[in-house]
Amino acid sequence: MANTPSAKKRIRQNEKRRLRNRAVRTAVRGSVKSAREALSDKTADSAAVVREAIRAIDRAVTKGIIHPNTAARRKSSLARKLNAPA
Repeated sequence: MANTPSAKKRIRQNEKRRLRNRAVRTAVRGSVKSAREALSDKTADSAAVVREAIRAIDRAVTKGIIHPNTAARRKSSLARKLNAPA
């Protein structure tokens, strides 16, 4: 167990960040999943759903939760599926 006050504080901070990161990562996964489903069904609002998923990915990157290259890869994949010929 941690002995110094700074180590105890670090443990508290890490736990808070872990919970926040998990929540944001789960939200991103959910929005990407719903975007993929909308793209597979080719619904009328699939472009809006994809745009929302891309926004969620970008927010996760600015918070440092996912790597920028991972975000670029996911956004590119969604955009390719959105713009693919029917």
